[in-house]
Amino acid sequence: MSGSEILVACLEREGVDTIFAYPGGASMEVHQALTRSKKIRVVLPRHEQGGAFAAEGYARATGKAGVCMATSGPGATNLVTGIADAYMDSVPLIAITGQVPQHMIGKGAFQETDFFGLTLPIVKHSYLVTDINDLPRIVKEAFYLAQTGRPGPVVIDLPKNVQQARTQPVFPSEVHIRGYDPCPKASDLELNEIIGLIEKSERPVLYVGGGIITGNASEELREFAERTQIPVTTTIMGCGAFPETHPLSLRWLGMHGAAYANWAVNGEFEPRKSPNEPMRKIAPGADLLLAFGVRFDDRVTGKVDKFCEGGTIVHLDIDPSEINKNKPANLPIVSDVKYALGRLNEMLRRRPIQKKFTRWHEQIQAWKQKAPFTYRVTEEVLKSQHMRDHLQGREHEVILPQMVIELLYEMTQGEAILTTGVGQHQMWAGQFYKFKYPRQFLTSAGLGAMGYGYPAAIGAKVARPDKQVIDIDGDGSFLMNVQELATAHIEHIAAKAIILNNQPLGMVVQGEDRFYQGNRGHTYLGDPENRKQIYPDYVALCASFNVKCERVMYRSELRAAMQRMLDADEPYVLDVIVPYTEHVLPFIPAGRTVADMMLQT
Repeated sequence: MSGSEILVACLEREGVDTIFAYPGGASMEVHQALTRSKKIRVVLPRHEQGGAFAAEGYARATGKAGVCMATSGPGATNLVTGIADAYMDSVPLIAITGQVPQHMIGKGAFQETDFFGLTLPIVKHSYLVTDINDLPRIVKEAFYLAQTGRPGPVVIDLPKNVQQARTQPVFPSEVHIRGYDPCPKASDLELNEIIGLIEKSERPVLYVGGGIITGNASEELREFAERTQIPVTTTIMGCGAFPETHPLSLRWLGMHGAAYANWAVNGEFEPRKSPNEPMRKIAPGADLLLAFGVRFDDRVTGKVDKFCEGGTIVHLDIDPSEINKNKPANLPIVSDVKYALGRLNEMLRRRPIQKKFTRWHEQIQAWKQKAPFTYRVTEEVLKSQHMRDHLQGREHEVILPQMVIELLYEMTQGEAILTTGVGQHQMWAGQFYKFKYPRQFLTSAGLGAMGYGYPAAIGAKVARPDKQVIDIDGDGSFLMNVQELATAHIEHIAAKAIILNNQPLGMVVQGEDRFYQGNRGHTYLGDPENRKQIYPDYVALCASFNVKCERVMYRSELRAAMQRMLDADEPYVLDVIVPYTEHVLPFIPAGRTVADMMLQT
């Protein structure tokens, strides 16, 4: 068999059914081999970045490694953002790249890039294949590394001469990697310490993240929370790890998370007028924080030394490098979270927690009533020239972006898979859609990569054709990978998109309004010479791809348009015109504390 045939056979043996691959001179040998595969579907993206994001969407919707492929040089470098995104969000991804022949490596050959070296900081592991006989072992190891322990991206860089060489392959049945322990297990002594801390606690909180989802530990988490009656808050990566409709749910916390979740962890403070003003606590927060499968990201902690100040912190994570990296832990535990929660539940069945934390639940309920996720149509919105230009006397019919997400939640009964771009729309999607299941909210959280939403929706829809998959996007983010509409149409992938179109870069504009006296620093995406025109014309643009699109201007038209989108068995886009004056609230400015949180007034 040739090297390219061996690679395809290896992918088939790993259960790969889809690869998102864009061909070129250094990878065409593999594409030729793929044409002969009866098991693998090749989806041709219209840009390599779109292919990488689609593979991520597939991976996050299934838990299986997504696979993408590109040629050498610029094809490979176009994968970099997707690889970095997978690394930041612990997504299992196999990125295969063609490479120039071995004898030309290092000589500046046409379309040569040291992709092995280029990606070293953003991968779990990299391979440059120099011997065709190593290829079966390398592919086996790559999938094992990508999908075990803390998942992540693995690069396989494959020179063209290796693709063309021939050998009799030997396919390994198992993997042995010295020093790699993908499933560390907490000791019973450590887990008993957790139970002891819970029994001493008065105000415990479970703070959980994407590790619960990647570790397939959602059922164990739910049982543990119900057995202990500890409230649960998640990171945005952890949305769906615990049902947000559950009475114990605090939704998600952090910069734009629920006020009551932030108060539960940090305590409630009198709002400060300036960062130099002393913090005056109104009510205490958690005295015990059980941080499971999280990394204390700055978007969650704000000023990290003030995060859960005075509380006892238990940090349980599969990756020892995360322990004490951002926030010191009183009880650090390196463990697979599914094992740890499962074992804790076994212990609690034998020795139940007697405390009910009644007063703590009463305080949290009061916080929930005081500051729910909410919005209102303000006079500023109604009087803005932007809305008057577009609504032409029907300002009472303005559509706020939050309304769109709320209506989508109602009409899909909370059952859809949502992807997002990055920006205000991403935060509103997280705030106003209540996620009940893991792998239901697919978003670029750590890297914050604009352009992620629609390609990820394509990948998720390929993986889950039985589900409604809808990209909630902004006009800026959607435009970055708009070419993937062609992929959706040609490949018959019924991924939907709702564009919350406000014309500027909304999240940056919000920062300008809050911190730069509204001075605009190149954040308007529309036509500055004709602001009455909505630019670009997404209806016409989508039509050029043979994709149906409707522009929705008025609230009374939204429900019917959304129903048409949901009923369609093909790609469908709604271009919903919303005001740029709307801000995402709550909002804790970067590096600040809960005392600086801005609430909806």
